[in-house]
Amino acid sequence: MITRANIQAFGGFLTGMVLPNIGAFIAWGLITALFIPTGWAPNEHIAKLVGPMIVYLLPLLIGYTGGKAIAGTRGGVMGTIATMGVVVGSSIPMFIGAMILGPLGGYVIKKFDDMIEGKIPAGFEMIVNNFSIGILGMVLAIAAYLGIGPAILAVNNVVKAGIEVLVNANLLPLLSVFNEPAKVLFLNNAIDQGIYAPLGVQAALEQGKSIFFMVASSPGPGLGLLLAYWFFGKGISKESAPTAIIIHFFGGIHELYFPYVLMKPVMIIAMILGGMSGIITFQAFGAGLVAFPSPGSIISFLAMTPKGGYLATLAGVFVGTAVSFMVSSVLLKMDNKVVTEDDFQSSKTLMQELKGKKPIHEIGVMNTVKKDIKLIVFACDAGMGSSAMGASVLSEKFKKSGVDVQVINRSVENIPSEADLVICHESLLERAKRVIANVEFITINNYVSAPQYDDLVKRLTN
Repeated sequence: MITRANIQAFGGFLTGMVLPNIGAFIAWGLITALFIPTGWAPNEHIAKLVGPMIVYLLPLLIGYTGGKAIAGTRGGVMGTIATMGVVVGSSIPMFIGAMILGPLGGYVIKKFDDMIEGKIPAGFEMIVNNFSIGILGMVLAIAAYLGIGPAILAVNNVVKAGIEVLVNANLLPLLSVFNEPAKVLFLNNAIDQGIYAPLGVQAALEQGKSIFFMVASSPGPGLGLLLAYWFFGKGISKESAPTAIIIHFFGGIHELYFPYVLMKPVMIIAMILGGMSGIITFQAFGAGLVAFPSPGSIISFLAMTPKGGYLATLAGVFVGTAVSFMVSSVLLKMDNKVVTEDDFQSSKTLMQELKGKKPIHEIGVMNTVKKDIKLIVFACDAGMGSSAMGASVLSEKFKKSGVDVQVINRSVENIPSEADLVICHESLLERAKRVIANVEFITINNYVSAPQYDDLVKRLTN
């Protein structure tokens, strides 16, 4: 049976393959926006990069990242070889194929390495390692080219046809009925990376832009909700809203507004209506982005907007903001209850439980404490976004307190061996422990304002 936790894990794995390569997507998007015939600086010669990058470079990078996540560098090489099979055997950018074949290649070589471990005669290690990847990679690439690729292409065509029916019937706004609740339940990675990003890239290759990049990632509805709490909220929700607005709208960390919905579930109505009105406006103005905006901030939206499309982009974002704000304001005025610190903390705890995490009182410092700490590593799924934000917050606290300790952020699979202390979400702890042992771990449930930060500052100051 497929559960929410299974979907979250699937979305997290997809994120781990896509987000490390977002820079490459942005490079492709910028080249597209600048140099195609309808771009800002049309250049037929440079525009020749657009097709090969989207067809070959980006799927192969995803395949490599997926394989590496399973079996290190050997898995990455196998994943790339296998992905080449679906790339060559398809007429569309094969992102879904890369997300399947990359990890599959890593899995195959990992199982082979486990099977022959300790059985290779001395002096034959290199030849076995090289030929195992060569032979198994060849088999998997051929299988992908002849069978797996065509099957994925057929499924893609069915999904694409279904989405096109929604578009042609002007029913695309109805996706918000699914998108907004799914985001609050932390299924946003699964729908963004697994559904809309591949569809968007395919449409952008054909049309130069795609609305699919905008339907679930617009910062407008979340901004409207937070503005309503700022103007008409009460207690801690009103006081905390301005900070959340900055991080959400300009930083693109949408998780900041989730607790505000969870503390008053009726607010999901405002999010759905804000999302629908934004999509309607995007459609009416013919809006679309040239690449996936990650993170989903207004800065990313504008950077990925093609020439002549700024009015359409801003109109959709701010209509979504306005509708969400108006509906949220009415709902807040109808509710006279003052949100206390306990209420807000309860919503945060619920948010962590939805992500499969334990409440904060059940988590804390793990393993033996080191006295001499020189390097602190924040770890998250992709080494971006949340971990970068946490590292920035802690670094600022260290700077004000005169603590001279280096703080960096990495993906959980790439925690450096020289780390003295690792800070991560509780749900990532077991994965982190498999990467690095004999190190101190601190688990948190809020990268922005974890109480463990102040405890750590006191400890290192003393």
